[in-house]
Amino acid sequence: MTTLKSKLQDDLNSAIKERDELRSSTLRLTLTAITKEEVAGKTKRELSDDEVLKVITKEAKKRREAADAFAQGGRAESAEREKAEGEVLAEYLPQPMSDDELDAIVAQAVEEAKASGAEGPRAMGAVMKIVNPKVAGQAEGGRVAAAVKKLLAD
Repeated sequence: MTTLKSKLQDDLNSAIKERDELRSSTLRLTLTAITKEEVAGKTKRELSDDEVLKVITKEAKKRREAADAFAQGGRAESAEREKAEGEVLAEYLPQPMSDDELDAIVAQAVEEAKASGAEGPRAMGAVMKIVNPKVAGQAEGGRVAAAVKKLLAD
């Protein structure tokens, strides 16, 4: 078992012992999503920590989107529950990258892309290929794309 997955399992066990319903249900759902990912495809496999992190990121994003949808629908109680679940999952994710750090990485990637001949808005794909591995798990794709567009437009 990967270290991150075993940490989730240990935290689930302690949450159950402490009768922390929110934390235990959130971790149960996340571990279920990880197991589902492990058995997807033709053969069962063990996920690496990076893959487990991607599943947790996806689950956290689902919680944020659901909280927004509930808030827009006037269901404040459900929105608060989703936000709380998102906060539980955020503990297992790396700290989000600040805008300044993101801009610095994007600026460097734009320079690399220009050096290889890509310029203007058409260079978006080339720049994203350079940036995405560097910011994986620390910045959402939408934020990265907006930063890239802003720098390419200049």
